[in-house]
Amino acid sequence: MEQRWGLLRRVPQWSPRPSQTIYRRVEGPPREHLEEEDGEEGAELPAPFCPMELKGPERFGSCPGRSAPVPWAAAGRKAAPYLVLTTLLIFTGAFLLGYVTFRGSCQACGDSVLVVGEDVNSEDTRRGTLYWSDLQAMFLRFLAEGRMEDTIRLTSLRERVAGSAKMATLVQDILDKLSRQKLDHVWTDTHYVGLQFPDPAHPNTLHWVDADGSVQEQLPLEDPEVYCPYSATGNATGKLVYAHYGRPEDLQDLKAKGVELAGSLLLVRAGITSFAQKVAIAQDLGVQGVLIYPDPADFSQDPHKPGLSSHQAVYGHVHLGTGDPYTPGFPSFNQTQFPPVESSGLPSIPAQPISAAIADRLLRKLTGPVAPQEWKGHPSGSPYRLGPGPALRLVVNNRRVSTPISNIFACIEGFAEPDHYVVIGAQRDAWGPGAAKSAVGTAILLELVRTFSSMVSNGFICVALAVLELGVDQASLELTEICLPLPPECWDQRGFRPRRSLLFISWDGGDFGSVGSTEWLEGYLSVLHLKAVVYVSLDNSVLGELGVLLPPGDGKFHAKTSPLLVSLIENILKQVDSPNHSGQTLYEQLALTHPSWGAEVIQPLPMDSSAYSFTAFAGVPAVEFSFVEDDRVYPFLHTKEDTYENLHRMLRGRLPAVVQAVAQLAGQLLIRLSHDHLLPLDFGRYGDVVLRHIGNLNEFSGDLKARGLTLQWVYSARGDYIRAAEKLRKEIYSSEQNDERLMRMYNVRIMRRDFLRGCEAGSSVGSERRSRTPSITQEVEFYFLSQYVSPADSPFRHIFLGQGDHTLGALVDHLRMLRSDGSGAASSGLTAGLGFQESRFRRQLALLTWTLQGAANALSGDVWNIDNNF
Repeated sequence: MEQRWGLLRRVPQWSPRPSQTIYRRVEGPPREHLEEEDGEEGAELPAPFCPMELKGPERFGSCPGRSAPVPWAAAGRKAAPYLVLTTLLIFTGAFLLGYVTFRGSCQACGDSVLVVGEDVNSEDTRRGTLYWSDLQAMFLRFLAEGRMEDTIRLTSLRERVAGSAKMATLVQDILDKLSRQKLDHVWTDTHYVGLQFPDPAHPNTLHWVDADGSVQEQLPLEDPEVYCPYSATGNATGKLVYAHYGRPEDLQDLKAKGVELAGSLLLVRAGITSFAQKVAIAQDLGVQGVLIYPDPADFSQDPHKPGLSSHQAVYGHVHLGTGDPYTPGFPSFNQTQFPPVESSGLPSIPAQPISAAIADRLLRKLTGPVAPQEWKGHPSGSPYRLGPGPALRLVVNNRRVSTPISNIFACIEGFAEPDHYVVIGAQRDAWGPGAAKSAVGTAILLELVRTFSSMVSNGFICVALAVLELGVDQASLELTEICLPLPPECWDQRGFRPRRSLLFISWDGGDFGSVGSTEWLEGYLSVLHLKAVVYVSLDNSVLGELGVLLPPGDGKFHAKTSPLLVSLIENILKQVDSPNHSGQTLYEQLALTHPSWGAEVIQPLPMDSSAYSFTAFAGVPAVEFSFVEDDRVYPFLHTKEDTYENLHRMLRGRLPAVVQAVAQLAGQLLIRLSHDHLLPLDFGRYGDVVLRHIGNLNEFSGDLKARGLTLQWVYSARGDYIRAAEKLRKEIYSSEQNDERLMRMYNVRIMRRDFLRGCEAGSSVGSERRSRTPSITQEVEFYFLSQYVSPADSPFRHIFLGQGDHTLGALVDHLRMLRSDGSGAASSGLTAGLGFQESRFRRQLALLTWTLQGAANALSGDVWNIDNNF
């Protein structure tokens, strides 16, 4: 009883705002479908649904739109107190009994709330079905109340270097903001990681060197704070060579032209590939050091748009990997001791960013062959020869610092599958202002938290309350209505409650190679690969592409994603308005400018994407969006000129519209992923991927046959997987949901979870089926992580997206050596001169075959259904 009175005393702070609903009350039984309110501009917002038709004064957040109160006059002055007390007891008892009864009667009502299309039948309507359009309208309405542009501007004004004191202040500010939302859990996760920073006392330097090796004139590095984290430290001396973007094909062209790379100092343009890839490829070919500059041809715009200053260098880390490179495969928790080990992706040669102005001075000194026409950049005075040129000495004095970083988490628990997480994250840290780099993603993340919190809060029940009014001459008892929050299990049409938990994360250490997210994955991998459904990244979502040249157009959109999400992304794009063309959806705009959807819009996840580790390391399907303007990239990314003002000018005042489009796309993905009974992911897509990738091996069949080798094993595994996936898909969609034995078999085959959990809770077999089958797609991604290599030695175990000898890409590169007579190099440029090795090929084939066969076996189910006839 005391608990119930405590609830009543806290009623004022729970009372809903009139704006917290998009539905109007429909007369009739309370479980009837609620009609969507007409969205007329200026119309008064309807009141929360109230199941009781009691009249009284509007107090304590009472439901608006009711009649005037009807006072209860006292029979007499002396009898008034007794009447008041009697009435209070009656109404209090009735209210508590009714509330408890109502609460107990709908323990499973949440299970009848579905997200369905508009073609739902009448039976679903009678059950109180929640339409997809209803949820969509609710989401868009609450999202429109935010001011993301202000958050971007204010965030970009704050220093956010990972591990800094000002970052700690920002962490506390975000925690305070999240604590004011209706969230189930808010917490932080701290890691102590090794980061590399410039040494102010010993700045990096670049000097000319004469023929005798003596140091001559120093070339000014205009901003000593611009550096390459994780560069090797020390001195590097060599003759200068120009290598375009430093891609494998660029370096092969140099070798073909007779330019010696071993012992040289390489000058390369920023863009196309990551800094880490440029340095790794150069290192494998014997280069002593790498200088990276932004060529104005890539980073300057037309006179009507701002361009990057010729004296500005571009920041970028050079670790060919993600996470803390000094604890590879292990989480960097302070209480754990690790052996002295370093990531194999750390370079052994120094690297340094320089400005276009310094690069122009270097290019003018080069001799040797003239560069191809497509290699020539903007400075017309530069001859653009390949080299070699005069010798240079690069000195890098960066220092490693043990730094605490903090990830911030906010969670809305799911009502049916709270242990399944739909994760959405954004990088919070930035080198420099970081408006496009991280302020945009942070603003969208915080706005989505607020929006979904408001949607969850949109469920209340109105009850009657007796109020004692004491006057001078009389005492009277009046009835009023107050709105109490519904029990979570009863939040249906009036409020959104996701089936699966929504996990919002603000990452730290992103500018050092997704350090925060990777360390979190390493720390909780055994849990996350069973529970994380999908990861949605908000990084690089607006003008976040660095150095990717695009054909002319009116805005571009890319989705770097797992194949499992392609169909869902396509469906959501058809429901999001284009920020560039009024009256068009994003899908309609893309269809006009991208004839080849799969090749131009949908792309694989690259290593420098923050979503990469989720898929390649943890086996969780992931996606990262990118909106790119016109035919050139945003020139200020990773520079001190990445300000709110430059971002706003580059978008010609359309920043709010573009950010709103990203938030709508991400938010509607979250709704579908967190609320649909069957996850809208297409695991059959991987059958097409397997066919396409392994089809690349066919051209080498003759070469292998001449050596007495065959690819039959991997072909057989491919066929087993495709057949198992198709058979399972047909079984699921044609099976009887009341066949408990069949449902149990699907569960064992597809998921490594506790089937009996839902049955012990008293759920029906039908609802069990709906809550379990979503993880079909969840586990498919995990099956492509090779179980035959160590996560510590080869953390990116995914056979299609990963790195290492176990991947399909490594096998194809190795096979290409059959055509080079042992003297060529693989297309990656990382195994030059080794030639084809039969023992290595057999090992690669075994790793690939049995990973693929393991995925097929997992989908096939019982041992008597598995047929490995090699």
